[in-house]
Amino acid sequence: MGALVNGVGGANDDGDANDDGAVGGGAVKGGGAVGERAAVRDGGGTRGSGDGDGDRSGEGGHRAGHRTGHRAGHREGVGEGEGGGGVSAAAALQRQQRTALLLRRARSGCALGLLAVGYLLQVLGIVGSYTLFVVCGAVLGLLTEVLLASRAREVTRELRRAQLTPPARQMVRDALLLGGLGRLDALRPGGAGALLLGALLLCWTVHFCCQSVAEAVRTGRRLPVVTRNIDASALRLTPSPPALFAERETLRLTGVSALTTGAMCAAAVTGDLVWALVVAWCCCAGVLAGTGWLATWLLPGKRVVGEEEAVAWLDKWLAEYRPTVGMYFSGAASSVYQANMWLSTLAQLDGRPLIVLRERFMVQKIDTTDIPIVCIPKVSHLLRLEHSTLKVLLHPANSGRTAQVLRIPTLKHAFINHGESDKLASCNPYAKAYDQVWVAGEAARERYARACVGVEDKDVVEVGRPQLAPIQPAGARPVGNGSGYLTVLYAPTWEGFTDDPGNTSVLMAGENIVSALLADPKVRLLYKPHPMTGTIDPRAGAADLRIRALLQEANAERDGEEPDREAVAALAQADRELAALTRVDFGRHTDEVERMLRQSAPQPGRAQAAAEALRAWEEAYWAAQPVWQHRVITDTRPGLFSCFNEADVLVSDVSSVVSDYLTSEKPYAVANTSGMDDAGFRSACPTVRAATILGPDGSGIPQLLRSVRHPEEDTLAPARAALKVRLLGPAEPPSLVRFNRAVRDLEREAEARERRMRTVRAQQEGECAGPAPAEHGQGPGAEPGRDQAPAEALGEDERL
Repeated sequence: MGALVNGVGGANDDGDANDDGAVGGGAVKGGGAVGERAAVRDGGGTRGSGDGDGDRSGEGGHRAGHRTGHRAGHREGVGEGEGGGGVSAAAALQRQQRTALLLRRARSGCALGLLAVGYLLQVLGIVGSYTLFVVCGAVLGLLTEVLLASRAREVTRELRRAQLTPPARQMVRDALLLGGLGRLDALRPGGAGALLLGALLLCWTVHFCCQSVAEAVRTGRRLPVVTRNIDASALRLTPSPPALFAERETLRLTGVSALTTGAMCAAAVTGDLVWALVVAWCCCAGVLAGTGWLATWLLPGKRVVGEEEAVAWLDKWLAEYRPTVGMYFSGAASSVYQANMWLSTLAQLDGRPLIVLRERFMVQKIDTTDIPIVCIPKVSHLLRLEHSTLKVLLHPANSGRTAQVLRIPTLKHAFINHGESDKLASCNPYAKAYDQVWVAGEAARERYARACVGVEDKDVVEVGRPQLAPIQPAGARPVGNGSGYLTVLYAPTWEGFTDDPGNTSVLMAGENIVSALLADPKVRLLYKPHPMTGTIDPRAGAADLRIRALLQEANAERDGEEPDREAVAALAQADRELAALTRVDFGRHTDEVERMLRQSAPQPGRAQAAAEALRAWEEAYWAAQPVWQHRVITDTRPGLFSCFNEADVLVSDVSSVVSDYLTSEKPYAVANTSGMDDAGFRSACPTVRAATILGPDGSGIPQLLRSVRHPEEDTLAPARAALKVRLLGPAEPPSLVRFNRAVRDLEREAEARERRMRTVRAQQEGECAGPAPAEHGQGPGAEPGRDQAPAEALGEDERL
């Protein structure tokens, strides 16, 4: 059954890194983009969103189109062209970043200035009885609100902190506009003037009533459990209330304000209040009707079940489904790849799998799967898993909320990690909190022994890496794939949370490595940086942009045959088929209750069909790309494993990417930026022992390429085969078989422990039973405090 992702879905992870998902993707076109969605830092977009329910928000691909005679970008950003003193592409990138930052600040300043000018014009119009000033100030203020919402969100957040919310700002404008109408004698006491004033006051009253009703509806529809791939119709699930009245208060307020402001401005110009009266009362009636419609979601016919009933339903569903093994995951949106990489493995296990989440937004971040998903935010509800048939929980990552589920005594917990490397992060001391630590092979077992973090050898279980099955072995296709171009995948990791210079090659060696590869006219480079590159050290982000600029320049100087129309058409067709299988049939503002209703139990085989459609899409994708064109790949598609299959050789850092790539036994190289000599580097990092080592200056690239083009000169092939076994375990029995066996063994241990606990409890109850106490509990067999209230007899922990 499969996940809609091959392996890590695009993340070059190191066992502890959080992936920000896809930053963008696509080719670095001839004179065009550094990436179709490559976000430019501090200008025009962000690299990603790592919190809440937000999706990736990379806005705007960086397009530079500059050519220079010098390929190698310098860290200072200025290079010398062959013909004299040209400006390098890196300098152009930095200049564009600064320009974008200045433009963003200018937009913010302009928005604040326009807001102030609008109010000032209204005040001056009132003081001097200038109709034009009153009208222009009101219109300018309304237009500025639109600008604030779309172009100056930082200013909007700051204004909210100062309690200058959109309703407060609009109420001031309306008051000034009414004052202007009175000053211009268009608004007089009694009659039409009183009706207009009453209509506006009623509009605001209904607006705030609508807000109160919307909050009550949202609160009532917030179930204690969120599900996916489960028939939860028993919870009386209903469609979402109208978003305009339930959620989009800013849009509703802006629309009403635009209508009433326009009508009152017309009244100020003409001196006739008729149209202002009609529009104001119509807006009032519309908002009132919408509020009434929204309130129907509070009636029994549309109201979902309460908390106790929902929790009781969860208990009943668990008893009917009878899960045996689950995957527990908690984290930010940026880390969801750590769970997604295990979906295909979990779906193929014996028994009934289950996915347990803690964050509501995470339910929609999990890739296409048929496995039932339950999100249980509250600890008190989570602890009810103790009474289910669930015996084993698998943990692909550590999080603060992991400790909460470790309290359940009937469960056994195994840490399966989301990537293994030679870095210390792969031996986190948190691992000793689990019953077992499952690793790929012997090397990881030895790593834990050397780290001395409290994980005993008896608790380490070698299970291999079952999700690596999609990676094709060496020889599955000819070197160069018959095109004459050698495909090199450069997949560096990120800088991490430490200052270790060996964490990533991007900082010290990335540009040199890329320049050396681009110097070979028969190399096609696939550059796949870790999505978190630059999130800790801005210098790494700047180096990443310079590397992208190098690929852009190289593509601008290249030309070759374009893919035929059939290949392009096949990719478009594959894209449509994949979208049809993975598309959700609800909108952006659909709430989680309606999503539960629409994402009920899936048709059998849906996830398998989606996985097959993804494989077809990836094949079509590579067939539709020019074989000579360098590419920046940072989107979720094609995935990392697909890039492995397309590449003839890998260049990376000390990371789990190397371990996974070894499945293919194809040549690979590791950049040595640690400061150690090559012998010490190989000794300290077992994953490097079968690699070509590259120096910080990019030295070693020509020898690496030659060994790939001439397999008879590849002296490291035997070492790769042996290292593969040490890192990933033996080929037989298959990894999935070993993983499944480990799950069953742990289930049996959980059952045995539960039997022992029942026996102990029975013995304790028997020992506590004695002769009946005398009247009032004062006989010789009475125990002190036996008659005290249960709450007083409990310890502090039990009373919580």
